[in-house]
Amino acid sequence: MFGKSTFIVPCSPVQRNRPPAGNDWLHEVKFDGWRIQLHKTKPGATVYTKNGNDFTRSFPAIAAAVVALPVRSAIIDGELTACDYRGLPDFHAPHSRDGEDHELCVWAFDILQLNGADLRSGPLTERKYALEKLIYKAQDHTLRLSETFDDGMKLLASCERMGLEGIVSKRRDFPYRSGAADWIKVKCLTWREENKDRGELFNRDKRR
Repeated sequence: MFGKSTFIVPCSPVQRNRPPAGNDWLHEVKFDGWRIQLHKTKPGATVYTKNGNDFTRSFPAIAAAVVALPVRSAIIDGELTACDYRGLPDFHAPHSRDGEDHELCVWAFDILQLNGADLRSGPLTERKYALEKLIYKAQDHTLRLSETFDDGMKLLASCERMGLEGIVSKRRDFPYRSGAADWIKVKCLTWREENKDRGELFNRDKRR
């Protein structure tokens, strides 16, 4: 009998003041939203929050996009975002949304399982390649690929200019490890100054 797949404790980045340098690292945008874990199994789809709460009913469009993935099963790690009038992620929008979720999307940045195979022990580059193929095959704007970059400082400067939250740096050849591991996050100075009220909002929604 088929059922929901088990939630996997996500890998949590450690905050630093500067991104690491060198060819061993890949860097990507840290989107300002909610950490989300997407599961496709035989019965359908499950949308988990970073704490393992089932919010599938709250995001039917996201769940529908997961069901439509051209694979038997998958577990994807990503960030749920809503965009503002400039097309930039707006963290506050999902907190005050009126039930419509057509503006929501998930930036997929890792894949933990595919067609029954556990990919976590493989290097990041292999997981990224598998994720890229899947997202491109899906051709659904609701699920978007989080691209990687070689130069962390240049990416951080670009994020600063665009008003984005920051970046996350990951080792190319490392496996996926649950909990505080080897990922490094660096937040933009402007974003930090503009989001000093984030703590109050987090406390209100800490159940997520």
